[in-house]
Amino acid sequence: MKPVSRLLLLSLSLGAALPAAEPVAVPETLDLPTAIRFAVENNFSIRQARERIRQQDGVLLEVSAREIPRVGASALYQRNDRDVSNGFPASDRTWQISVTASQVIYSGGGVQSAVRGSKLVREAAVLDLQAVINDALLQVRTAFYSVLLAREQIKVQESNLELLQQQLKTATDRFEAGTVSSFEKLRAEVAVANAKVPLITARNNYRLAIEALRLALGFSTPPSATGRNEPVFTGTLDFTPRQFDRLAALDAARVNRPDLVRLARLAESREEGVATARSGGLPTVSAYGGWALRKGPTNGFGDSSNGWLLGVQSDWAIFDGRATQGRVAQARSALTQTQLALAEARLAVEVEVTRAHSQWQQASELAEASARVVEQAAEAVRLANARYNAGSSTQLDVLAAQVDLTTARTNQIQAYYGYNVAVAALRKATGQPDEVAAP
Repeated sequence: MKPVSRLLLLSLSLGAALPAAEPVAVPETLDLPTAIRFAVENNFSIRQARERIRQQDGVLLEVSAREIPRVGASALYQRNDRDVSNGFPASDRTWQISVTASQVIYSGGGVQSAVRGSKLVREAAVLDLQAVINDALLQVRTAFYSVLLAREQIKVQESNLELLQQQLKTATDRFEAGTVSSFEKLRAEVAVANAKVPLITARNNYRLAIEALRLALGFSTPPSATGRNEPVFTGTLDFTPRQFDRLAALDAARVNRPDLVRLARLAESREEGVATARSGGLPTVSAYGGWALRKGPTNGFGDSSNGWLLGVQSDWAIFDGRATQGRVAQARSALTQTQLALAEARLAVEVEVTRAHSQWQQASELAEASARVVEQAAEAVRLANARYNAGSSTQLDVLAAQVDLTTARTNQIQAYYGYNVAVAALRKATGQPDEVAAP
């Protein structure tokens, strides 16, 4: 098994210090690294995965208890009518104290296989935590990028509205001067009114994106709070070209995906479960020893009898109504189901990596193309305004050029958003930890 990552160790250690439902304060300024660290501490899926590890620790402790001696003490005191008492002379009191230690010597391998199976399940729980962390941090990245995307969309629509308002002012001035008709002014007013709709939508998308990020972070508002301050989001949607080889990504996913390794550990645990079930048809041998103190002829301690005892006890269900056979059949079926789940998961991972790589290729091409289109559209707007001011083009040409620029800018930030999400999704698909948390 590979060493546990530092991120996983951090997650385990942080989980012990955080109450299960206590709300925490979100930072006033939130960038992507801060959001990642906040999610590692507070994301509810991660915190539940930590608890599953602690639960499995308890199961392992319980199962391992059969490997070490068991010590117990018992005491008995009874008082009854003399007519039903035994002994001579008749006594109305009975008491006994004993201390006994027992140890399983042979159990058909059932104890050892159960312990090994529990250890493998515990390893699977740790790998499940790693998989949950990877999934949760991908959601955080995607949600954070969605906030940045919505914020940039607001800027694009505000810029578009500002330019259209300038066009409306120009058309109004020319209409009042008698150089253009009322139709030119009316068309500019309609363009301004239409531009307010996507701006309203962009602002609403921004609010919704913040709520989605809040859910991914695990930031819960205290019930008594009447309001909360939104953090200042810092960061930009940049395009930094990366290179990924599909075959190398597939090989990395087969080795590094924690969910695949987890299923492999569970399959090994199911194999131990078959051995544990099979041991039910074999004898169990235990050794025991202890000390006992029993009541003597009188009620005093002085004439009581005491001494040590040693023995060997065996228990063998020669015929148990085929119950052991049924347990073995169940264990073998559970093993087969886990093996099938592992094969299905491997296929699903290969498909996921292939799709993620294809999405990355598309996003790369769109990001590269969008940058050139924005430059061309901005130049077209400049030329359209110059020609309109010179009287060689119509207002429709200017509005069309402005619409093209707004579309190009919107497509660019969408492409940058898609590229950053595609890179994060491809890294997660190959089993690589988040770039911010990994170092």
